[in-house]
Amino acid sequence: MKHTLPQLNYAYNALESYIDAKTMEIHHTKHHQAYIDKLNAALEKYPDLQDKPVEDLLKNLNSLKVDDADRTAIRNHGGGHINHSLFWKLLDPANQKDEALADEIKNTFGSVEDFKKQFTDAATKLFGSGWVWLARDEQDKLHMHSMPNQDSPYLHGHTPIIGLDVWEHAYYLKYQNRRPEYIENWWNILKFI
Repeated sequence: MKHTLPQLNYAYNALESYIDAKTMEIHHTKHHQAYIDKLNAALEKYPDLQDKPVEDLLKNLNSLKVDDADRTAIRNHGGGHINHSLFWKLLDPANQKDEALADEIKNTFGSVEDFKKQFTDAATKLFGSGWVWLARDEQDKLHMHSMPNQDSPYLHGHTPIIGLDVWEHAYYLKYQNRRPEYIENWWNILKFI
């Protein structure tokens, strides 16, 4: 079974004026699709892996019986696919506030505002391209991660909850080199905490 591009539950212009429609369309149909195409290509010679969820591939990456080059491709392109799949869900304008998650964030980080400050700081300072994550570990505790490239918390056995794409393709058409402004506006979209 080939991995496929998830459909968005909203129009590309639904996030205006925070994220422009052209960026959303290119990000979704070109960048995300490219990760899927390259993941499927890496899995072609491993029929037993083609039906596995990307989460499982990443959690078990080191034990997969694949060539090193294919392992790298699964890490990079599988990460790109699963990271973006969650990202689109987080941006959905129909999302409602999750009081339980907000309470958990308060208990872990002191307050939602303190969490946002720490998360924003990590996203602003992340060198180059990558993601910043709020993830749940094996003991069900919340952790923040800054990760390069398309690395995913699944690589560490953690489950991502909130992820911010700070690759330039996520914001450059509207914000150019103003990553902090993009991050600040992204919080206006994220409604569930």
